[in-house]
Amino acid sequence: MQHASKTVLELNHNDLKFEKTAVRSLRKGSHPVTPTKRPRVKAEIASIVGLLVGFTNSRRPLVDFSKNEASQPLVARTTVPLSNSQVGSEVVLIFHEGDLGKPIILGCMRPENLAANEQSFDVRLNGEQLFFSAEREIVLRCGNASITLTRAGKVLIQGAYLSSRSSGINRVRGGSVQIN
Repeated sequence: MQHASKTVLELNHNDLKFEKTAVRSLRKGSHPVTPTKRPRVKAEIASIVGLLVGFTNSRRPLVDFSKNEASQPLVARTTVPLSNSQVGSEVVLIFHEGDLGKPIILGCMRPENLAANEQSFDVRLNGEQLFFSAEREIVLRCGNASITLTRAGKVLIQGAYLSSRSSGINRVRGGSVQIN
């Protein structure tokens, strides 16, 4: 019992020494003193490429990998959204606190044979504008409403109810304008 209280007194004494040094350095106008020695965690495994094998009933991803010591795939946490279409894909895994029983999915590997022109869309943000681009067409859809932009330059707006309002001039221009 005395030994435990002596340890607490020693810790408090060290804390007081550190606080006094920090207060002195603040009075001199410098930054407070910070400890220089920080514990370092040695990582056993940087990352592993595994396989997304499916999902649990509660939609948590299941993964398997070469160093998996369990007899079945493990439930993983993920940093990216995953879908059923990605089942069978290779995924990059890291492990919480180095524990091989706690995988975390960082992302899916892109297939090596995926050509640049097979990309489904390109989205860019420059701070003031958001650009969507596609080779053939872009469709924005919500319920029964849609806006379609085609490669030929057509803009198709469809919906159960269309409303056009303007606080200024509302112009309709075209080579010909048909109403009804």
